[in-house]
Amino acid sequence: MSLLNSLRPGGRHGIATTESRDPIGYLVAGLNRLAQSDLIDRVGLRKPTEQAVFSITSSGFKTLTTAGRTFARAGKVGRPGVRVEPAPRTGVFDLTPTEDEQMLVDVVAEYAAEVVRPAAAEADEACAAPESVLKAGLEIGLPILGVPEALGGISEERSAMAGTLVAEALAKGDMGLAVASLSSGAVATALGLWGTDAQQQTYLPSFTGDDAPAAALALTEPTVLFDVLAPATTAVRSGDGFTLNGVKSLVPRGAEAELFIVGALLDGAPTLFLVESGAEGLAVEGDPAMGVRAASLTRLSLSDVTVGSDAVLGDDGGTTYRECVRLSRLAWCALAVGTAQAVLDYVTPYVKERQAFGEPIAHRQSVAFMVANIAIELQAMRLVTYKAASRAAAGKDFTREVALARKLCTDKGMQIGLDGVQLLGGHGFVKEHPVERWYRDLRAIGIMEGSVLV
Repeated sequence: MSLLNSLRPGGRHGIATTESRDPIGYLVAGLNRLAQSDLIDRVGLRKPTEQAVFSITSSGFKTLTTAGRTFARAGKVGRPGVRVEPAPRTGVFDLTPTEDEQMLVDVVAEYAAEVVRPAAAEADEACAAPESVLKAGLEIGLPILGVPEALGGISEERSAMAGTLVAEALAKGDMGLAVASLSSGAVATALGLWGTDAQQQTYLPSFTGDDAPAAALALTEPTVLFDVLAPATTAVRSGDGFTLNGVKSLVPRGAEAELFIVGALLDGAPTLFLVESGAEGLAVEGDPAMGVRAASLTRLSLSDVTVGSDAVLGDDGGTTYRECVRLSRLAWCALAVGTAQAVLDYVTPYVKERQAFGEPIAHRQSVAFMVANIAIELQAMRLVTYKAASRAAAGKDFTREVALARKLCTDKGMQIGLDGVQLLGGHGFVKEHPVERWYRDLRAIGIMEGSVLV
């Protein structure tokens, strides 16, 4: 029996359940339900969004963060949180997606094509993700993909592989909107992976409810030769808590985020801290960049921000922080694969239809070889990214694999973006065609740290 045939009503957020309670089945059911409903038409997503929620101008904006909701403290202090089990391993080297994973890819790809891509151009220009697109992402349960089922999520096992497939499919629609849609889920996934019982009981119910908060993972800093493993942001022990000082850049949806995970150096070791938007001394300003503009990128300033002793996420010796960096880089590799696939899918028919000197330009060897090279490098990017994701999902060390994936996706991703622009000639330079936007987005892979996580 296929997965969709086994779906039955009764899941959270309108997401149907399965007899085996397969976590991927939950998301597939939710996405399938959305595709068959009139939600897309109701929120006006079958055509480009007419108006963005807000715009970040070249001069940007600067404001204190809003207090947002109040997270009621709950759970037992010091008690370990719920953890999902590693995915089972067959011992066979096979990176082919399972039947359920392929169904997930197919449905998310349809969502990206129907909802994300039509809104991408205006979102990029406005430096903001339309509220309707973000709400549609909540409807299909994207923020809770990595949250344990015991805490109201849909994950019974490590979801790195499923998260990688989702990120790739969404990025094929638009990388900026993919980052905006996945930023809250990155924080929720981090809480599921490393949060204590008190942290999970305090914050995760908000993410699994009908009104999930905007949240952001803030690791990047605006410093020359920035090393993510040696952040300039500092945390100093003070009384019963910590005092944070520093600046974080390229933080997605920072103006509306109600919860941040901030990386800071504590006693010489990089550490993750939970910081609520209402904390005194926290300020945000617009930080628009060359690419990924639809993610509403901002700069987060921390000036003597005080947090409690329970604000440390995971360990304070650097192990959790390093794993967070690896999982974040894996997510960016997946985004690179999805965007590079969009480039290939766009330029292939273009070179076959574009006429020059009485014949399609695809008949020229220089053009044909360039398109073939894009396909070759893209497949290499995908395979090494999937290998890293499969090891992460199994709970195995994937340090080497994710390092190789990031190097390959950084170098070849930018080259694919450049080749896409070159293949379109003068059309590659204008905004009438989306390839110039994809080129700008692909240059972010080697720069961005944090923001998303699988």
